[in-house]
Amino acid sequence: MVPIVTLIDILAILLIFFIVTTTFKKNEGLVKVNLPRSSELASSEDRERRFSLALGKDGQISLGSTVVPIDSLAGALRDFKNARPGEKLELKADEGVPLGLIVKVWDAVTLAGLEIGDLPLRILLDE
Repeated sequence: MVPIVTLIDILAILLIFFIVTTTFKKNEGLVKVNLPRSSELASSEDRERRFSLALGKDGQISLGSTVVPIDSLAGALRDFKNARPGEKLELKADEGVPLGLIVKVWDAVTLAGLEIGDLPLRILLDE
């Protein structure tokens, strides 16, 4: 006969070990973004969770965890808006992104029927 009481103790210890050693990672997307820093802007206390629209300095664009070409960004944003009507977006642009790419993204946002004013630009604040 197998002693079940000792097996339960071992399972409890393993469960505690896995809970303590597990690390949870946020899904950041596929495009690597180095956010620009500012030491003069005031910190905003509004830290609501938003869906990420990331622009890499190499011209790559990702909507969440999906890489989207600039040509089909308006359609992807329209699909996003229809699939997640309550979800809000934020723009994460690498500090090396050219202004022309940001303007093209704003055009795609407008074509998708979203407001540019509802798309904040994420930066890092030196505190």
